[in-house]
Amino acid sequence: MSKVLSVEDDELMVHEILSSLTQPRFEVDVARCGREGIAKVMARNYDLVTLDRTLPDMDGLTILNAMRSAGIDTPVLLVSSISNVDERVRSLRAGGDDYLIKPFAREEMMARAEVLLRRTTPLESTETRLHVGDLELDLIKRKANYRGQELDLQPTELKVLEYLMRHPGQVLTRTMIFEGVWGCHFDPGTNLIDVHMGRLRKKICVAGEHPSIRTVRGSGYLLD
Repeated sequence: MSKVLSVEDDELMVHEILSSLTQPRFEVDVARCGREGIAKVMARNYDLVTLDRTLPDMDGLTILNAMRSAGIDTPVLLVSSISNVDERVRSLRAGGDDYLIKPFAREEMMARAEVLLRRTTPLESTETRLHVGDLELDLIKRKANYRGQELDLQPTELKVLEYLMRHPGQVLTRTMIFEGVWGCHFDPGTNLIDVHMGRLRKKICVAGEHPSIRTVRGSGYLLD
């Protein structure tokens, strides 16, 4: 179970974060002001911290600076209604690991948390293959096959497929896929996701009759 600290003073936003993360795999503590946040993060080892950028008693970056100065390298997801590029860059350069703009979709909060946790949690030695339906991905050899037939995938296509296979049955937005695979903020003007999904579908169709990647209109993509 992953231990998460959420430093957030807004009750509605606390509810959204708890709704996004509270499930069997997450244990979430809440700090409702900066001082409480610093006290909790210094007293307990957390796997992830979600940190409001603007708190009533202090700037969220003050907490972030205190953590990094104390040698605490726990991943920090900054959550803020401030959307301009300068603030995002400043927060990341201060030691933040990701930046999520309010309001957000619960699925996006979950995906970002999973990505940050995966960066710091090594795969168990037994997890060398992913299976979803007739799809199989060998994580060591970096090879995929569909119904036993190897797929001729480019490195980025493999990364996209891996991201999909790590979230089976979940509707993934283009933003989630883009930032989960490329590791940078999504450009709504790009068709990069659609191009890669089209290529994956075609290559899977060569090996079988029905592609497993479905488009969910107005939302994103689903692998089942």
